[in-house]
Amino acid sequence: MYQVPDQHGKLAVVTGANSGTGKEAAQRLAGAGARVILAVRTPAKGEQARDEMLAAHPGARIEVRPLDLSDLGSVRSFADGLAAEGRPLDLLVNNAGVMNVPRRTETPDGFELQLGSNFLGPFALTVRLLPLLLDAPAPRVATMSSGTANRARIDFDDLQSTRGYSPTRAYAQSKLADLLLMLHLAGLAARRGRSLLSAGAHPGYTRTNLMTSGPTLNGGRPGRLESLLYKVVPSQGPEQGAEPLLYAATSPAATPGGYYGPRWGLVGPTKAVPLPRSARDKAVAARLWAEAEELTGVSAAGTL
Repeated sequence: MYQVPDQHGKLAVVTGANSGTGKEAAQRLAGAGARVILAVRTPAKGEQARDEMLAAHPGARIEVRPLDLSDLGSVRSFADGLAAEGRPLDLLVNNAGVMNVPRRTETPDGFELQLGSNFLGPFALTVRLLPLLLDAPAPRVATMSSGTANRARIDFDDLQSTRGYSPTRAYAQSKLADLLLMLHLAGLAARRGRSLLSAGAHPGYTRTNLMTSGPTLNGGRPGRLESLLYKVVPSQGPEQGAEPLLYAATSPAATPGGYYGPRWGLVGPTKAVPLPRSARDKAVAARLWAEAEELTGVSAAGTL
């Protein structure tokens, strides 16, 4: 099992920290000494997760704050709350997401739900928190992608899936967008001489509620296919599935723009994995970043 290095004196924000890989990552960061903010959509679930973490690590510093990444107003409020405290932020873990929503749904800001929750919300959060991150001595942003990004492309002509919606295609596009965000941020930091380390991860085939919560939105039915796949396809629990994200977030060996996942693709210990070809196009990454700035009204200009 990956051993998280000492995190005493560090402040970490983990999104989607009430369950699955987010909860596991938050608990292990707290256990290593970090002060951890559980950024969750449903505070009651966050409080329950916090109690469970404290039972495992008495004395850990864990707090719960509301954050709905599908709502840019919520993102702004969360970031403003942290900014008002003026405490440098050492680590942002972009983990939260939604998967395979059966019918096209829009966020309060009018974005397709998977693009808004998985990419545009985390983009806005990351950019809004950049001033706090850059105040820390060795800040990191670790972003969770997915193996589905390997077969995705960014459709700039129909980014919001208004002309044709496929649950799996929209999800894959959003996770490729996360990789492009991670890589463009790493490139910006390098060009501006900043110490910010931006790295990415994917969890392989990990058993969490991500695969069932999305498909049940809008009256959808629980995924029978997922239940069957768990029985016949190699899978792993959140304890192992969170390790690539924790490696990106904390390992001294992680590199800017590095991408980490299970050794055997779906399961196994963490190793550096190759980026999908579609994630290596710097022009696409720059175009997507500019598109995200326009859509969210949040810009890194003057900050990074």
